[in-house]
Amino acid sequence: SGARASRVAVLGAAGGIGQPLSLLLKLNPYVSQLALYDVANTPGVAADLSHIDTNAQVTGYTGPDELAGALKGTDIVVIPAGVPRKPGMTRDDLFNTNAGIVKSLIEGVAIHCPHAFICIITNPVNSTVPIAAEVLKLKDAFDPRKLFGVTTLDVVRANTFIAQAKGLNVHKVRVPVIGGHAGATIIPLISQCSPS
Repeated sequence: SGARASRVAVLGAAGGIGQPLSLLLKLNPYVSQLALYDVANTPGVAADLSHIDTNAQVTGYTGPDELAGALKGTDIVVIPAGVPRKPGMTRDDLFNTNAGIVKSLIEGVAIHCPHAFICIITNPVNSTVPIAAEVLKLKDAFDPRKLFGVTTLDVVRANTFIAQAKGLNVHKVRVPVIGGHAGATIIPLISQCSPS
């Protein structure tokens, strides 16, 4: 294949999404270097993943003083950092916490790897992606072709719910999902589901 290997940084690598995501990236043959960053517990996650027998080299970085090292030379930045939504927490509550986290991480991206592709998983994605865009614009590092909000969870959930409801193999079900990534704006197109 003509695809080149990439350096990927996961910001929020020690969290509940960051750890399994980092494992999947370690297994990806197109990842040559995997930089794991979080505010705590990153060395253990990096050590565990470094033992997996793939060619990707894993390094761990902890805390704001090490963010630059995690980002330098990075081709793809994936951001699952932030707090998860807890029972009783509104999307506004979630936004108030996670907006600041995403803002500070994107400031680092704009300085240390301004040409990287950026995939934001941090919720609420409908709000964190525009924050990232504005920060990048202020730093003259915005490229709309390289900033993404990751909402795959909506599709995975729709596939699973339909498969369970119809008694189908979940691996064969495809449900297109459109709209935003907030309760009232997520629209699974059940009429377009396959198999029908």
